[in-house]
Amino acid sequence: MSFSLPTPGAEALLLALVLGAAVYDVRYRRIPNWITVLGVVLGVLLNTFPGLLYKHFLSVDWSGLWFSLAGFGLAFGIYLVLYALRAMGAGDVKLMAAAGAIVGWQNWFGIFVITAIVGGVMSLILITLSGRVKKTLFNVSFILSEMKCGRPAYLANEELDVRSKKALGLPHGAVIALGTIFFLAAAVHFA
Repeated sequence: MSFSLPTPGAEALLLALVLGAAVYDVRYRRIPNWITVLGVVLGVLLNTFPGLLYKHFLSVDWSGLWFSLAGFGLAFGIYLVLYALRAMGAGDVKLMAAAGAIVGWQNWFGIFVITAIVGGVMSLILITLSGRVKKTLFNVSFILSEMKCGRPAYLANEELDVRSKKALGLPHGAVIALGTIFFLAAAVHFA
């Protein structure tokens, strides 16, 4: 895990990506493909051709390509597992993969950890305000017991499926945006 500040171009692209996705996710409860695909493509291009924005010539940086693909692959792989468990939506997977393509795997892992903390705090606030603390504690114990038996919990309890209308959920695109902003603030502080 790293807390290094991305290049100014990568930082601007990352902020545009997560803030645009957050707005869509809050308003429509989905993240459009055009945002995430554009984020991946521009992230790979920015890292593979670093002089593109600054020196106006195309010199290929193969280590930059690897940096971008490693970030994309790690983010996509971890979030794909969460998607398979129905804990995340497909747009969230693609958004984090695009963020990984922009900042590389080490910085992406920092974003991931901070996003998990922010999401946990926001979830605690949401369940407290909605009066569902006891129900949530029961659901957590149910998930753990089902995991111990090797069964997906959402099969026995529809409320635990992120795709269900009965599920209590946060727009994860907004959580990712907040986590990214906190990550960038930490990177400035530790730089």
